[in-house]
Amino acid sequence: MLAFAGLIAMVLVAQDVPLAGYLRRVESERLLAGFERDAFLLAGAAEDLLSDESGVGLGSAADLNSTVQIYAAREGAYVVIVDAEGVLIESSDVNDTIGVVFANANRPEFTIALENGEPASGHRSSLDAGGDIVYVAVPVRSGLDVVGAVRITFPAKVIDQRADEKVRGLLLVGAISMVAAALAAIVIANNITSPLRRLQRSTEHLAAGNFTERAAENEGPSEVRSLARSFNTMTERIATLVGTQRAFVGDASHQLRTPLTALRLQLERAASMVDNDPDGARERLDAASEETERLQRLVEGLLMIARSDGTTPAVESVDVSTLVRERFEVWGPFADERGVHLAVDCVSGLSAMAVPNTLEQIVDNYVDNAMGVSSPGDTITISASRGHNFVTVSVTDEGPGMRPEHLGHAFDRLWRAPDAPHGGSGIGLAVVHHLAHLSGGSVALRNRSDRTGLIADVELPTAR
Repeated sequence: MLAFAGLIAMVLVAQDVPLAGYLRRVESERLLAGFERDAFLLAGAAEDLLSDESGVGLGSAADLNSTVQIYAAREGAYVVIVDAEGVLIESSDVNDTIGVVFANANRPEFTIALENGEPASGHRSSLDAGGDIVYVAVPVRSGLDVVGAVRITFPAKVIDQRADEKVRGLLLVGAISMVAAALAAIVIANNITSPLRRLQRSTEHLAAGNFTERAAENEGPSEVRSLARSFNTMTERIATLVGTQRAFVGDASHQLRTPLTALRLQLERAASMVDNDPDGARERLDAASEETERLQRLVEGLLMIARSDGTTPAVESVDVSTLVRERFEVWGPFADERGVHLAVDCVSGLSAMAVPNTLEQIVDNYVDNAMGVSSPGDTITISASRGHNFVTVSVTDEGPGMRPEHLGHAFDRLWRAPDAPHGGSGIGLAVVHHLAHLSGGSVALRNRSDRTGLIADVELPTAR
């Protein structure tokens, strides 16, 4: 507000100070021009008397005196009329002596008017007036002859006062402008600072841990509204990251406790049996090794999700057809070892948008889960098809499937079905869901309708 009002004040000062001086000068010149005009009118009234021409009305001395007195009383001026010799013949001051020589060296305006026959005006000091005066003296002509002079004087302060009246009007306009500028500054400043103060309070609430705080996005100028939107986006991002971190810490602390306890128990049993039952100790160590592998998979999955939470990695075009066939070739030997038949059903030319290396991990996770529930002689099929604006990759097994009430929780982090085989970590499908989400896709599990088994799908946007 001070900056706005100060700027207006600087503009007004820069404009009004020179304007005030110019206005004073113009007003002074206008007043002098008016007095000069009045002096010529009085000179016309005195012409008949000073030229010894008989007449009536204004030509008489009485009428001239009356005219001078009326004018002096109306304007507050001091009027004197002298003849060609500088002798006073009329005065608005009753104390002046008619007939004395009035024009002298102390009154140079009479010399200019009588000798040069020209009007004279200006400022000078006067001992009789006791200060500075403003004067106008004009010659009285009769034909080509100068027969006298008329002088009108005012105290200089009278002229200054009349000029100051005009300047005061200008100052009044400036004061009104300043008041209007101050009011406008208050409105503008309040329109800007009020949303900022509210945004500051929201920031303080956020700093105190209130992640539900949101700033109003429809208040203030466009820059403040944009700042509020950015603040809300930041708050939502922070709330998501903090929530994810808390969930990660809670899940990890809960899920890591079980394999660590099992690992510790297996090692303790192996240590107690190593002297008396070496074979039993070896079995306990093998079990401990399996728990270690399970713990490693769990930690790697949690770390992968934690590293990618809150990020937006770049996606690129992926050759789905080639990738599906490559995963079929990789998993073929493992399927043969288990006596499981692995099949592929994929058309050529399928491309999708995905984060690099994510589709491989999704397919591998699906196939690994299918291997875990398949019996010898079962068939696992990896297929890919084109849909409307998306490509679907599916892994179909012939295992026991899942209960309908469990399908909705399968992708929850660290969730395992109560009847799931031992050894799972509950993190694999959560990783799949997370990778698909990063790529802008979706995942789903559904039981087969033709027989027992599960279909695991992932849908990714079609590459342009």
